[in-house]
Amino acid sequence: MDAEREALQSTAYPEVQNFCQKHGLMFEVVDLRWGVRNTEATEHMTTELCLEELDRCRKTSTGPAFVALLGDQYGPCPVPTLIEEKEWEALRAQLTSKPRDLELVAQHFRRDENAVPPTYLLQALGTSEACGPEEATLTSVLRSGAQEARRLGLITQEQWHRYHWSVIEWEIDRGLLSLTDGDRGATIFLREIQDLNKHILEDCALKMVDRLPDGCLDTDAQNLLRGLKGRIADVQPGVLRAHHLPWSRDLVNPKNKAHARYLKELGEQFVARASHQVLEHLRELEAGRQELAWLYQEIRHHLGLSAEANRTFCGRQELLAQLGQRLQQSDSHPHSPLVLFGPPGIGKTALMCKLAEQMPGLLGRKTVTVLRLLGASQMSSDARGLLQSICAQVCLAYGLPLPPAQVLEAHARVVQFFHTLLHTVSCRNFESLVILLDSMDDVDSICRARRVPWLPPKCPPRIHLILSACSGRQGILDTVRQTLTDPEAYWEVKPLSGNQGQEMIQLLLAASRRTLSPGQRELLWASLPECGHPGRLRLAFEEARKWASFTIPAPLASTAKEAMHQLCARLEQTHGQVLVAHVLGYIASSRHGLSEAELKDVLSLDDEVLQVVYRDWTPPSKELLRFPPLLWVRLRRDLGHCLAWRPVDGFTLLAIAHRQLAEVVQERYLSGVERAKRHGVLADFFSGAWSQGTKKLVTLPLVGKPLNLDRMVAPQPLWFSDTVANLRKLKEMPHHLVHSGRLETLKQEVLGSMNWISCRGISGGIESLLDDFDLYAPYLDCPEVGLVREALQLCRPALELRGMERSILYTELLARLHFFMTSHPALVGQLCQQAQNWFRMCPHPVLVPLTGFLQPPGGPLRATLTGCHKGITAMAWSVEERLLVVGTQDGTVAVWDTEEHQVIHMHMGHTGEVRYVKVFAKGTLALSASKDHTLRLWNLLTGQEKFTIWDGGSKDPMQPETWSLHLDETKKVVYLASGSKVSAWHLETAELVFQILGDPSDCWVYAGVLASRATLLTVSQGGVAGLWSSATGKPQGRQHLSSIKEETPTCGVSLQKQGKMVTGFSKGSVSLISPEGDSLLEKLPEAVRFLVVSEDESLLAAGFGRSVRIFLADSQGFHRFMATDLEHEDTVETASFGPENNLIVTGSRDALIQVWSLSEQGTLLEVLEGVGAPVSLLVWGGALVASASQQSSSFKVWDLTSVRQPRASTPFLDRTGLTAVSHDGSYVYFPKIGDKNKVTIWDLAEGEEQDVLDASSEVRCLEVAQQANLLFTGLVSGVVLVFPLNSRQDVMCIPPPEARKAINCMALSQGEERLAIAYDSIILVLDISPGDPCPVVDGPTYTFYTQLPETISSVAVLADYRVIYGMTDGELFLYECANSKVFPLEAHGSRVTCVQVSHKEQLAVSGSEEALLCLWDLQACKWRFETSYTNSYCRGVQCVCFSKDDKYVYAGLKDRSIIVWSVLDAPWSSFLCARQDTAQFLNCGIKST
Repeated sequence: MDAEREALQSTAYPEVQNFCQKHGLMFEVVDLRWGVRNTEATEHMTTELCLEELDRCRKTSTGPAFVALLGDQYGPCPVPTLIEEKEWEALRAQLTSKPRDLELVAQHFRRDENAVPPTYLLQALGTSEACGPEEATLTSVLRSGAQEARRLGLITQEQWHRYHWSVIEWEIDRGLLSLTDGDRGATIFLREIQDLNKHILEDCALKMVDRLPDGCLDTDAQNLLRGLKGRIADVQPGVLRAHHLPWSRDLVNPKNKAHARYLKELGEQFVARASHQVLEHLRELEAGRQELAWLYQEIRHHLGLSAEANRTFCGRQELLAQLGQRLQQSDSHPHSPLVLFGPPGIGKTALMCKLAEQMPGLLGRKTVTVLRLLGASQMSSDARGLLQSICAQVCLAYGLPLPPAQVLEAHARVVQFFHTLLHTVSCRNFESLVILLDSMDDVDSICRARRVPWLPPKCPPRIHLILSACSGRQGILDTVRQTLTDPEAYWEVKPLSGNQGQEMIQLLLAASRRTLSPGQRELLWASLPECGHPGRLRLAFEEARKWASFTIPAPLASTAKEAMHQLCARLEQTHGQVLVAHVLGYIASSRHGLSEAELKDVLSLDDEVLQVVYRDWTPPSKELLRFPPLLWVRLRRDLGHCLAWRPVDGFTLLAIAHRQLAEVVQERYLSGVERAKRHGVLADFFSGAWSQGTKKLVTLPLVGKPLNLDRMVAPQPLWFSDTVANLRKLKEMPHHLVHSGRLETLKQEVLGSMNWISCRGISGGIESLLDDFDLYAPYLDCPEVGLVREALQLCRPALELRGMERSILYTELLARLHFFMTSHPALVGQLCQQAQNWFRMCPHPVLVPLTGFLQPPGGPLRATLTGCHKGITAMAWSVEERLLVVGTQDGTVAVWDTEEHQVIHMHMGHTGEVRYVKVFAKGTLALSASKDHTLRLWNLLTGQEKFTIWDGGSKDPMQPETWSLHLDETKKVVYLASGSKVSAWHLETAELVFQILGDPSDCWVYAGVLASRATLLTVSQGGVAGLWSSATGKPQGRQHLSSIKEETPTCGVSLQKQGKMVTGFSKGSVSLISPEGDSLLEKLPEAVRFLVVSEDESLLAAGFGRSVRIFLADSQGFHRFMATDLEHEDTVETASFGPENNLIVTGSRDALIQVWSLSEQGTLLEVLEGVGAPVSLLVWGGALVASASQQSSSFKVWDLTSVRQPRASTPFLDRTGLTAVSHDGSYVYFPKIGDKNKVTIWDLAEGEEQDVLDASSEVRCLEVAQQANLLFTGLVSGVVLVFPLNSRQDVMCIPPPEARKAINCMALSQGEERLAIAYDSIILVLDISPGDPCPVVDGPTYTFYTQLPETISSVAVLADYRVIYGMTDGELFLYECANSKVFPLEAHGSRVTCVQVSHKEQLAVSGSEEALLCLWDLQACKWRFETSYTNSYCRGVQCVCFSKDDKYVYAGLKDRSIIVWSVLDAPWSSFLCARQDTAQFLNCGIKST
């Protein structure tokens, strides 16, 4: 069947492989007879391996599991390798009458007393050349004995088969005929040669049938073959695929057309049958698929490993009892997690599994136990997957809602969910929860991190967390100690006693049905004197279990490392040094392991291995060259327990099971250049360099000349289908490129490839993509890679919100990197070109960035961090430790590592909103004050809570109160003022120092401690200042403020150097208050919203309305620093001074942050986007600024050192929404930032301001007439200024119909021949006609009044003088100017924000604040469709426009999203949604270009 094998291998297998890959499967062919000599293919050990492999395929295959090619040969019958004692006695009894036969059998079988029960083992039959006749004789003798024993009933029919069946009948019986579940996955291809019996004695025919040693026809074999075929036809006829070939003397000649046709049909049938079986199996899996199948698979995997470990567990009873007692004692109160530690192989894993088994007995039968043997599966190998699976399992166990999708998208949210979940379960107050995490060393993120951010420093009651870690390696234990500081939390796992070690060996031997002779046992104990190291004992057992009773073993190694070297040496002696070194080298070099199919492909690409394999024989094919699978299966069997099987990405991967072996493999086989070679071949494989017919040269010893042969390895595209990504390539290829030194390929084909980036992001999420950049970018000395990584970080919020859609990713990246196309062409330029090419080829409508318009990398934004569930109410920096402490509305205090952008601690103690956070003690401690009237002290390094103080007030978190918190580190006292009470506690003892109770009817608005005067100063709502001793709380005086009349305090700030307090009031007064009295500092136009002071107290900022006023300290207090105030477009909420007093940042209600230079008298340096909600917090930490909002769970971190440094062009800074765009997209027009009386002309191509037009009044709206080359500017004064864009001389002016009437909106007709100007209740329609040197604006041709109480909010005009206008109350009208007729259209439910007419003026679209879009038929004056796009992030329509062909409507939403709707569909269908989280232009009007 060699021709059939080669035909399938060359044509059918690749086709089935591609089919499987498209369905997310891996195709593996196990043909143990391919590529080896006949003697090896038919020897007795190969038969056993074949049957073992058949069972493995049946167990693991999705679809085809067994394929047989059955012709006219029955095949040889192998001699059994092992005969059990009773069976041996039955055979021996039949041979006693034949001494020579009995002697022959006795020569080849030896009794093994170490087997339980004893067995007889077949000994080697000699050299392959000489063993043929001898083996035939032995087979004949055994058959004769078995036949007689069967006749006498001494052996069973199944035992008789062992002496008569050929290998192929054993395989067909195991793979098909003995099955109880039908023919699932089996196919028999039957080749019938017509008229073969007529030519059976011809030489050419004898080659196709069984022959005796003398060359004659083996009639017994032919009879058995007929019987086998009959059994198949009777039992499973549906699996037979018969092929009938006419007799021919040259039947196997490749030129024989009939034979060639047969091979073609065979391949086609194989492909069809295999594909059908795969699809059927997939349908069955899909029909029975559970919602959380991935979780159940993960749980079963770890429970299976645990059961295996517990089967031979012994000893440790004292330690188990102590641990159980500790768990019981700590179950009812908060406690530290437990850590078991010890050297590798000491038995920590077995102990953890035993603990998990004993938990119901220790803590109650309803105890929920979660066990993870970390690193044993993909999900348990990284913190993100580990926490997701644990959270899901705990939620299921306790009947709690599963974590929502938006939580799973961000690791920080998963961490918070995990901490919250532990507290939720604890509060249920019944079943205990125990989480056991074995081998923390095997979690990738922990190995690379400085901290373990998700590890709770304290477990709440009824929650237990038990960890294990290796001591003395990689510093993992030291990392854990930074979080868990309690020395009693650490339990050392020590070696077993000598007796326990012997007991363990005895248990292992008994479980494997083996024993040892007394001499062997003595040798074993002598090699392991007093050895209690379970890992070493296990290695000794694996050696000893192979000893037969007649074996004289060599002394065992005394250490684990020596034992591993001894194992490698034995494997090299059996399988060859090259094969062992390369196989173990490949497995150890892989990032997550290799599947067996991958390993065989890799070995087929390894020329060194193939040269050794084919040293004594030539490969069976002249077209292809593969590694013989039999050689790998033999080695795998001998490796045994040294290999671990781990589920990863839906596949089962091989990995090195023991750390000691992995270390020995690194030392023995992967030193120097060998390591690079192994990674090089793996890189070739995962890159697909030699797949899909690409041939590779090799010189084999017996050939003598280079052969260019196809290695037939699996293709490796990024995408197997539209939805199935090549996850193995994505995770392995970069790793091997790095370690093989192919850094340029890594840069160009991975980190610099949009295809790779999009595939990795879509399949694994943005966090996995960023992890890859963090992992591999350090190997490249390439600043451009850093730009790409930073751009991806900036894209993260939009991608997490909308999901990793390809169009959003490409838009985000191109709009951020476009600025660097020219300056960085090598990598960034290519990425941008790849994105542009994708946009050109995309078959679906997409929004294509024409230039850079999003925040580019290299700018001030460092990160947008999410993970909090509620709005952020307090922030403080730990500059020394590079941490940021965040308090939220739900009472959570989160500690963020701002370098690694992850939560390192999540404190859930508060039950009400966190009002204040203070960091002190060189950044190591933090105080948090909450509305729940508690004050908590936290250790920022360990995450542990040091103490909790309750101030005795109401526990109602909704009670409205004012709060102040002051910390005196020198005296170690903390002061908390709330309502009419001030309390002081000692920081170290948490004891109350004093408490001041004021008048409840006149609560204090602000309280400050003036440390230099040892005074506590309070200001009440009634304008009364109280003085108290800050040491004792005794009153020192009370006075009414003389500088304030009929105002209430709104805010305050303490000045420690001056010993005074600055207080702001409701009518704009700013007063300076001291123990000696008060004085008016400044009178502001509006109520004072906030007061902030610089770190050195030399500058003071007061916020009021839309402005911030800056004051400079002097001997009298403060005086005004600048003549002008710092202005925002909306109400200012907060401000913060830079550490060097040269900058101030201010935040406003419109979510904008403005950066001002104080050294340049308030020059505006930068306008930054907040988080889409009012900026309520700005906190400096060195050069970094954190911004947050009480209405958003996200916050941003900025680095403002770059605001004064030259950098790439930045997006234009308009935030008003009053924007016009030229039709070719070249220029954007918008009011100048800081001066709305001017219009900025922005050159998009150059990314800079081109010109400024002076309008002399505030601009309200803008329209561009591209054909007429005019810019219409509507002003607050009611005037419309018309600027010719090709001239600055002839500015036209259109006066208002009434004095001082501001313009609300304007609109041009599509042909630019009409202009509509709308005021509150008046609309003017003017004509635009050609003129020289510029067009002429005539009219107004028509003027009409709405005569409605509401005002006009939007307008559109048609060429035939029809006008559509919307009102603030949602009403919409169509007015015909020529006939003075008005047609009411169906009203919106809220303010009409925009109206737009289609290019053919047959349709119109209107949008409103409630996110409702209506499409109108202007001929029939009625709506055609309407749609309301409302979801968690949609907050109303701001602007709309039609595409040039009027097929699509583009809607800009107030949350900076663009929705694209198809006009032709009814109801309207949305096919594209792009949200640009920091997109400036999306706040502006959209124009159809």
